[in-house]
Amino acid sequence: MDDLAALRPTIFSSVPRLYNRIYDGITNAVANSGKLREGLFRVAYNSKKQAIMSGRNPSPMWDRLVFNKIKEKLGGRVRFLGSGASPLSPDIMDFLRVCFGCQVIEGYGMTETSCVISMMDVGDNLSGHVGSPSPACEIKLVDVPEMNYTSKDQPHPRGEICVRGPIVFQGYYKDEGQTSEVIDNDGWLHTGDIGSWLPGGRLKIIDRLASMFLS
Repeated sequence: MDDLAALRPTIFSSVPRLYNRIYDGITNAVANSGKLREGLFRVAYNSKKQAIMSGRNPSPMWDRLVFNKIKEKLGGRVRFLGSGASPLSPDIMDFLRVCFGCQVIEGYGMTETSCVISMMDVGDNLSGHVGSPSPACEIKLVDVPEMNYTSKDQPHPRGEICVRGPIVFQGYYKDEGQTSEVIDNDGWLHTGDIGSWLPGGRLKIIDRLASMFLS
C-alpha cells in the first residue's frame, strides 16, 4: 500500500484478494476513528452510494469531507479499478466505487482463452456479475444435471460455461489427452466454471465444477 501511495497510479488492475485487504483496512480504520467520524462516514457512504446507483452525480461535499483522504491510499489519482481472477464480492465492488469515486470493472477470463471471456460494460452499476461476452468469442451454458444446473432453471438458466472462438488456445503443449478433456469436437472449451445468465446478457459465476469432487 505504501508503494501505491508513492507511485500514484491512474489505472489499477488487481485481484479480489487485494481488494478485500483494502476494504478491511479502510473499514477497520473507520471503526477505530471514533463515534463522530464513523457516523459521518456512514452518512457520506450511504448518500454517495444512493446517488451512484440511481445514476446521479453525488455531492462533491462528501469527497472533500471523507473520501479524498481514502483516495490517497492509492495515490489519489486512480480513475479506473479492474478486477479479475475470481469473483469480487458485490458489497466490496460497491464499496470501492463509493470510496474511490471511479469506474470499477470486473472481468472473467482464463489463460486458455488469451484472457478476456467477458467484461462489464462501462457505466453498468449492477454488481455481482462479470459482464457480457467479449466480441471475440461465443459463450454457452451446458447442463450439469449431477449438480442440478440446467438451462431450464428459474429464474435464470445455469450450467457449465463453455467458450468458442479465435481467442481459445489450440491445446496444451504435447498433451493431447488433457487437451481433449477440455476442448470438445465442436471446438468448445469447457471452463469448469458454473455460470448463470442474468438480464441484459450478463454472466454471473456461481460455482465450480470441480467443487463436487473436493469433499
